[in-house]
This record gives sequence, C-alpha cells and structure tokens, in this order.
Amino acid sequence: MKILIADDEINIVKLMKEIFEEDNHEIEIAYNGQQALDKYKNFVPDITFLDVKMPVMDGVSTLEKIKQVNPEALIVMISGHSNISIAVKSIKGGAYDFLEKPLSLPLLKVTLNKAIQYIRTNNRIANLQSNLDAKYQMIGSSQAMKKLNSLIDKVAHTNSKVLIQGESGTGKELVAWSIHSKSCRAEGSFIRFNSAAIPNELVESELFGFEKGAFTGAHNSKKGKIEEADGGTLFLDEIGDMSLTAQAKILRVIQEGEFERVGSNKSIKVDARIIAATHKNLEELISEGKFREDLYYRLNVIPLRVPPLRERNEDIEILVNYFSELNAQEMKIKPKEFTPETINYLTNLNFAGNVRELKNLIERLYIVSDNDLIELDFVKSFYQPNMKVDDFWDETINFADKKAQFEKRYLEKQLWKHACNISKTSQSLGLQQSNLSRKIKELGINFD
Repeated sequence: MKILIADDEINIVKLMKEIFEEDNHEIEIAYNGQQALDKYKNFVPDITFLDVKMPVMDGVSTLEKIKQVNPEALIVMISGHSNISIAVKSIKGGAYDFLEKPLSLPLLKVTLNKAIQYIRTNNRIANLQSNLDAKYQMIGSSQAMKKLNSLIDKVAHTNSKVLIQGESGTGKELVAWSIHSKSCRAEGSFIRFNSAAIPNELVESELFGFEKGAFTGAHNSKKGKIEEADGGTLFLDEIGDMSLTAQAKILRVIQEGEFERVGSNKSIKVDARIIAATHKNLEELISEGKFREDLYYRLNVIPLRVPPLRERNEDIEILVNYFSELNAQEMKIKPKEFTPETINYLTNLNFAGNVRELKNLIERLYIVSDNDLIELDFVKSFYQPNMKVDDFWDETINFADKKAQFEKRYLEKQLWKHACNISKTSQSLGLQQSNLSRKIKELGINFD
C-alpha cells in the first residue's frame, strides 16, 4: 500500500514510517498541510495519515482540499488535542477514522489494517460490480438494437411499469437490468423472480414472504422478493406462468403499494418498480382465462419487444467476439480467433435459442477445441442448426467413449485454468481431490 504521513512532529513521522515499512508499505512524508496536498496529488496514496495541527494549512483544511481532489480519499486524522468537536468535524468532512496522540502503536496498526481491509473490500465490490455489468451488458450495433437501447434510455428515467416480450434467449433480463441500472433506483436492489422456475405452491411464499408458523417448516419469518425489492426494482420473469391467485396479489401491489406475508393480516407498504417479462402471448392467455386482463393492462404501460437474433444477424460477429473474450478471461487463456468463413457460417445460422444458444456454442468451442484458431470445418463437425447436444462428435463413437472424450477435454481445460493445481481444480469443481486424481489417471490426462 502507498501511505502518506503528514505531521510536523519529526519523531512521530519517523516512528510511523518505521512501523509501516516493516510491512513493506511505500511511504511518503509531508511536514505541513500544503506539502501534504502537493504530495497527495503527485504520490496518490491509498491511505493518508493527517495531523490536525500543522503549519501553513491545518489538517482539517487539508482534508477538505484533498477531498476536492479525490472524494474517495481514505484519510485518518491525528490530533494531539483531545477535542471531540474536531473529531466530529473531521468525520463529517469525510475522514475514515480519528486517532489521538500520544499514539498507541497497537491501535495504529489495527487502524492501518482496518483501512487496508476496507480498501480491499471496496475493490472486491468494484470487481463484482464490473463483472455484473459485463454479465448484463447489451451487445449489438444493429438498427434493431439501437432502437431498443433508445427506448430503454427513455423508459429508464420514469417509474412506469414495463412489459418486456420476446422469444427465449433474446435477453429480456438484460433489458430489465439495463432499465434498472439507468434509473434513479440504480442504488437499490434488482430482484429477479422467475415464475416458471418455482412450483405454484411455493410462488406466494417466495414472492410475498411468510411469518413464523404460517405452514409446516416455517420455523422463522422470511422476507419475500417484493419486500427485498423495496426502493429498487422487482423483475417478474415469465409472468405468463404465474398462477391466477398470485396474479391477483401482484395486482394489489401495483394498485395500492402494499401486501401481506403468508400467514399474516398485517399490510406492508412497499415501493418497488415492477418490470415483467414473458415469451408467451399474454393476449391469448387472457382469452383462455389463464391471465388476468386487468393485470395485463397494468403491466403493459410501456411495452418493449426484444428482437430475436435472426432479425439482427449483423450483431452475431460482435457477439461471437464478446463471448470469446469472456470465455478467455474465465479460463485464463489467450482468446481464440474465428476465421472469416466461420463467422460467415455463424452469421447465416438461424439460432432457435437466440443469443443464449450462441453463447453456449462459443463456450463449447472453447472447451472442445485445442487450437487457437476456430475453423469452419471444426465447427461443422460437431455443430449444425438444431443439432442436439449429444451429437457433438462422430455418431460412430459409442456413448461411453463420447462421455470419456468430453470429460477428458473438460478436465484438461479446468486444470489448465488452475495452472494444473489439483487442489484448486477440485475445489472449483466441487469434487474430492482423491476423486479428481483418480479421474485424471483413468482418462490418461498428461501434465507434460
């Protein structure tokens, strides 16, 4: 870590420098406020220890100046005067912590370690957010995608209900996330609820939550998805599969902004933006009595249609390169290249599963290919439109050999990903180390 120590007492500075250098931190020193500000701009420390009483410019003023340079600056204030008002003023000014002189060496080390942990935690959160943003990124430059993104930008800044329609695999969840991330609710939670993935008898308890004793096994109260989305966005995926009973309760949430947990008569107020999605024709479901007409019109304030991949074939090359980069990063290998013939072939395919099917194909190519260049003949050898997953390899190969062939290639990639470390690979795969070692031996995997 880079640490700036700003104090006009030479002995204090020398002591802190020696302590921090024991742990191999990089240190810079300043003896007055102006010097501290100049050093901060040039050195850009991770942590700054700033004395309150310094010549030229006092510590509190220096804190304010540094915060103007970098609002996220992590600063620990130090004072030889036991003054609560100064401590409060410093914390309000954005200081991370406040220490009193004479400095306690154990407390100094504890404060430094806490600050380091704080930085590392923030970095992990930033990385997770970056990964999340990458996962939900809208890819494509076709006219269809430009039109969709333009609508998303207009919709995002409102609180209107949105109904997203499109075939399976087109990216309806990505659209919902994009709306949320560009809205005034972006700091709130984005809660996804998939009606099709949960048995009907569990939908209400998962969606609305339940009280202790509401049913057998309800040993404690639990918040539902709606409550978790308070202040944020609730994404109701596959709304066409929701039961009529649950639909009635969702309608009440939309109309009145309140609901009851299962097993309770107490109403709970909630402020969540609702975005729904479906691949089904809701108007047909209404005519069949399977979907409430009043709920449909409540949800369908702003309809958005996500185009299937066949309507934006020009985006396929961009998507191939994007998924290729993602797989390379995940496997920690050099990105594979796709020949122009391969790209042309993929561009002219009709992907029934849309973007999801294309994404899965690129992942499989990374697993089964040992070459850095993906050529057309190789792709055609195990992938044709509407080909089943079991048809990856030559049909003359029996099932046992096919299974072993896939396992070998897959484990080789995983071992490569973890630098041939069996312990790390087994942890990543959720296998016992002894079982993985046995598999490696059985399949004849060579580390040379």
